[in-house]
Amino acid sequence: MIVGIDLGTTNSLVAWLTPNGPELIPNSLGEYLTPSAVGIDRDGQLLVGRAAKELQVVAPERCATVFKRLMGTDRKVSVADKTFRAEELSSLVLKSLKADAEKHIGQEVTEAVITVPAYFSDLQRKATIHAGQLAGFNVRRIINEPTAAAIAYGLHELQKERVALVFDLGGGTFDVSILDQFESTLEIKASAGEIFLGGEDFTRTLASQILAAKGMNFEHTETRHPQLVSRLIHECEKAKRRLTTGEDASVKFPDTDGLVSESSESVTVSRTDFLRWTESLLAKTRLPLQRAMSDAGLTRAQIEDVILVGGATRMPQIAAMLKEIFGREPLCQLDPDHVVALGAAIQGGLVHLDSAVTEMVVTDICPFTLGVEVSKDIAGTNRGGYFSPLISRNTTIPVSRMETFCTTTANQSTVKIRVFQGEGRRIDDNLFLAEFELKGIPRGPAGQVITIRFTYDLNGVLEVEAAADGSGSKASCVITHHAQNLSPEELKRAIEKLQELKVDPAEDQVNRHVLKWADRVYRELSGDARRMLEMLITGFEEALALQDPSAIENHRTTLEQFLESVDPSIE
Repeated sequence: MIVGIDLGTTNSLVAWLTPNGPELIPNSLGEYLTPSAVGIDRDGQLLVGRAAKELQVVAPERCATVFKRLMGTDRKVSVADKTFRAEELSSLVLKSLKADAEKHIGQEVTEAVITVPAYFSDLQRKATIHAGQLAGFNVRRIINEPTAAAIAYGLHELQKERVALVFDLGGGTFDVSILDQFESTLEIKASAGEIFLGGEDFTRTLASQILAAKGMNFEHTETRHPQLVSRLIHECEKAKRRLTTGEDASVKFPDTDGLVSESSESVTVSRTDFLRWTESLLAKTRLPLQRAMSDAGLTRAQIEDVILVGGATRMPQIAAMLKEIFGREPLCQLDPDHVVALGAAIQGGLVHLDSAVTEMVVTDICPFTLGVEVSKDIAGTNRGGYFSPLISRNTTIPVSRMETFCTTTANQSTVKIRVFQGEGRRIDDNLFLAEFELKGIPRGPAGQVITIRFTYDLNGVLEVEAAADGSGSKASCVITHHAQNLSPEELKRAIEKLQELKVDPAEDQVNRHVLKWADRVYRELSGDARRMLEMLITGFEEALALQDPSAIENHRTTLEQFLESVDPSIE
């Protein structure tokens, strides 16, 4: 069984392809959105999703979020007294989604298609593959998020011909892709984006402005009073959502312990203020827009539809900007939070050649330029470190490109081929991928011809071949997103490390979520309401200790009803 997964910065989703089309799979709380959050409570229990988000509000040092931005790097994230790489944390989210899918479908789920931002580098894509492997998946395909969104929209209107632009602003990343749809074919023409831009940045900017108005620096305050900042971000996220429809919103300012109450100071933020404060963030989306249209060779007038993807596109300034640029209202026929996962499920069907999608053909692009290091004659001096592209960014794949080069010194019999990815003219500005040697070059004067061929396929596999003309000497290297950075022994140890955490069964996520929810609300109540909540929590914990399913359900229902009636964050 194969599923499609939108592994998001803020929220993640899983979907599968049914005979009736793609369908989202709910988690153990009955929700489609699972927060991409991992926490460890004081009992050493692992929390994933909503329970971890609740924990973050009151104990930010015990929770990790937004780690998707660190995928493919060596940076570690501290959670309680443990440290994790970003792919390890992502694997825990994926593992939770896998358990939800297996419970919903009723059989083991072994394969997945996972989406990534179009501008994810080779290392970031590899890290995503590793996260899937750690979670127990055979990752059949990594596809770009805008491509998945385009697939979801294309399936509903297979016979429609159009040129569309997908504007994907999620919680932590931004992508824009241009597609050409014709005769049941979706051809991706160009993609561009910004990895460090998303709805989280808009929320943090709002929090930063509120702190600045009180003479407080965001970074300094976050270091000294992490609970205050964590709670303020939580309050600002709610205010940001209210500002999508309202002209103003109030933000309760927490104390240094991160607590808010009826007596807490309230700061009113107008939509005008929010627009002014986040104007620079909105402006950062324009350059990728221009780059994508330029690479596709299209003008604004040639873009027929603009499709909104990602929860952050609900902010009204996004639609207003796009209407100003393209002269028409953007489309949002499918839920922007759901569309990527739905497209990933369809892609899973394509991988399996499901009969429901066999009429559909999807092409994709190489999001980055690929090439080799060369040297140049600069003022009579041979200088290395320059980048020579063979496959340009936004080239439709699969593709094969060949270029000829020459030796630079007399009697040179060996050449080191160094492969890079990026847009800089110097290799120092690009990402190193691999290197290998071509030996057996015929000795002679400088200028012996060497042919290099790059072949890039739909699975993200890059094969580099080098040959010396006239000698028969050849060498090659295969660079693949599926190649493991970890040795089998290292991968085994990484899995064992994750297994050491005390993880409850997936169905217990419901109980743990309610307890974390109750713990957060308890801190905000006082008097009789707090005493009543304490009594309900104690009764629920006793039922859990006795492992009586009937008692657990009864106590949990009573506790949930009380929480819904007293939680200050529920409007």
